[in-house]
Amino acid sequence: MNFSSLPVKRVIALACVIAGGVLIRGYGRGFKIPAFYVKYGGSVLWAAMIYFLVALLLRTRPQRQVLVVAALVCALVEALKLAHTPALDVFRMTRAGIWLLGKVFSRWNFLAYAVGLALALGLDALLIGKKLGGRRR
Repeated sequence: MNFSSLPVKRVIALACVIAGGVLIRGYGRGFKIPAFYVKYGGSVLWAAMIYFLVALLLRTRPQRQVLVVAALVCALVEALKLAHTPALDVFRMTRAGIWLLGKVFSRWNFLAYAVGLALALGLDALLIGKKLGGRRR
């Protein structure tokens, strides 16, 4: 992959989403942000991150296809929380494991993911200046 050809606006959006997720998950409780907002705000941003990663990888595909792939990735990672192996459980005990995979399955995360994907889709549409569902540049 030629990284010099990546759409700069999407890379910046991805970096901002990741930074927001690190801030809310890493420091939210220290700033007395209620646990609900730390957990589900992090989940919203995680889903947005997945959207922008998929958008960068599938940048020639329509936004609706990017959205479907990102939603599938989010659903699969959430379902993976139901699987327990020694290696997965050890990884889930690390900060990276908690942030990337999470520890506990929650049906409510699907709602948070839907919000994050919708927000990312809207932001992406603004960034590329196209109507939702149109072909990507």
